[in-house]
Amino acid sequence: MEAIVYDRFGGLDVLSLGEVDKPEPGPGQVRVKVAAAGVNPVDYRIRNGWMRHAFPVTFPAVPGLEVAGVVDALGEGVTRFAVGDEVFGHADTGAYAEYALATHVVPKPAALSWEQVVALPVAGETSERVLTQLELAAGETLLIHGAAGVVGSVGVQLAVARGATVIGTASPDNHAFLRELGAIPLAYGENLVERVREVAPQGIDAVYDAAGKGALPDSIELRGGTASRIVTIADTNAAEFGVPFSGEATAVPEPIYEAQARLLAEGRLRIRHAETFPLAGAVKALELSEGGHTRGKLVITP
Repeated sequence: MEAIVYDRFGGLDVLSLGEVDKPEPGPGQVRVKVAAAGVNPVDYRIRNGWMRHAFPVTFPAVPGLEVAGVVDALGEGVTRFAVGDEVFGHADTGAYAEYALATHVVPKPAALSWEQVVALPVAGETSERVLTQLELAAGETLLIHGAAGVVGSVGVQLAVARGATVIGTASPDNHAFLRELGAIPLAYGENLVERVREVAPQGIDAVYDAAGKGALPDSIELRGGTASRIVTIADTNAAEFGVPFSGEATAVPEPIYEAQARLLAEGRLRIRHAETFPLAGAVKALELSEGGHTRGKLVITP
């Protein structure tokens, strides 16, 4: 089958479109004929070898954590699904391919497109996990760095739904979008601490760093000099600041996928779609993702 592959850690130059063996499902797995694969910043962090502690890599490797498609084969013990079922969820093997294996998948709602559902697994599970780790409660104030990205914007919406006041950092051209989601937008850059204090004189109760661009020192200052109730999903230097790095699911994600898919279908959760690429265009999609300025979800359709 065709897939995007890499045989060593590195930049975009280690990626190529090649042929690999079609994977065979093991116990509890389904094989999915991929209709859509989600592109995430974590994909290039894994490829560069920056996240080996959370995502071990065996070469040759295929990138891609999010998959949506049609069940094509069943592993031993799988009873929930049948061949031909439409599903989405987390890929066990790289999703930038014609076929991928998956354990944690759920049925795709008929009302949603492949591009819509494949945007959910990483952003939805990650934000739900982080907000739970932060123990965010109604009436509290949350600062989200990288609030206009797919993961950050889902975090904004889930935090607002919990009754929190949300301040989100983003480039100015994304501020109107953040206001629509219920957040108070602020630009990145100099004097961020002072500007946050202006809009939140009551203080910041928790910080969710979805940007990974050196925001932790300011976050600690805003938390009164403590690293408590700060979580990053993007800054690989987190340990230097005593901040926990949250990189892996801590609970079975299927109920989260299903609940958030219902919200998406009902229009109570929004995820912007940026652009769709064929498998041969995956490197371009990753290049845009690494640039950090796409306005919405990038999707690959093998």
